[in-house]
Amino acid sequence: MLWMLNSQLVEQEQAKIPAGDHGFLYGVGLFETFRVYNSIPFLFSEHLERLEKGLALLHIKHDQILDQMSADLNRLLVANKLTDAYVRVTVTAGVQPLGLPNKDYESPNILWQIKSLSPFSKIISDEKNAVFLKTTRNFPETEVRLKSLNFLNNVIAKQEIISQQNTEGFFLTNAGYIAEGLVSNIFFVKDGQVCTPSLETGILNGITRQQIINLCLLNKIPIKEGLFTKEQLLNADGLFITNSIQEVVPISRLEDQEYMSKENRLINFLAMSYKDSIRKECKIGSENDET
Repeated sequence: MLWMLNSQLVEQEQAKIPAGDHGFLYGVGLFETFRVYNSIPFLFSEHLERLEKGLALLHIKHDQILDQMSADLNRLLVANKLTDAYVRVTVTAGVQPLGLPNKDYESPNILWQIKSLSPFSKIISDEKNAVFLKTTRNFPETEVRLKSLNFLNNVIAKQEIISQQNTEGFFLTNAGYIAEGLVSNIFFVKDGQVCTPSLETGILNGITRQQIINLCLLNKIPIKEGLFTKEQLLNADGLFITNSIQEVVPISRLEDQEYMSKENRLINFLAMSYKDSIRKECKIGSENDET
């Protein structure tokens, strides 16, 4: 599989970041992951907008990066003969002298990684289980959580459930409120209302999260962002999680509590509405309907 480093196609074993890169030394950098369907990256502009805001906060020069990204992605897809893919783009700060920076980062490194995924399917994702993590969600480094290279909180938490298959871990805040999953945002349904933790909890404002909220507003479905407890989640009518790769995933069990999430009317409607938005943006025709 070919990857791309600074607009150059390379074998993945040859993609190397210098040891003096502040992304390696201090975790200064950001990444985005998204899906490509039918050769079209879904919600690509939203991912780039989030990346742009984050790079500005980190004082990483980014104007030319964003202009080049669409062309680089297209070249990467063609080179690997892929039309449906998992894509990660990482922007590191670049090399600067040892020690904390004394100027803006002007020479970032941009790494594209890619792997094949199955084509679009109209079928809702299989259900998963979930458990509450003992590791609490750390505070974000900035007012809004960045999708940064500092992923240690997630890595430590993952060790708690590393032996549990098909299971997502749910972070709580230090105050005991529901935050987010290891690699997902959390939603639940109660009495006809869709609820999701507020950004006040320090979570990442996921691109799929934003899309689900927009779909609720568009379809006049009651949606509430707030501070929610474990008990509220355990007493919900249904749960689901979201991320850009797995899309909308119903939760069938949280701890010892079982749910009929996949059969929940609202969850099913939102999952299918999300699928419809993929079809529309990525120009997927009826020939893919049965996949």
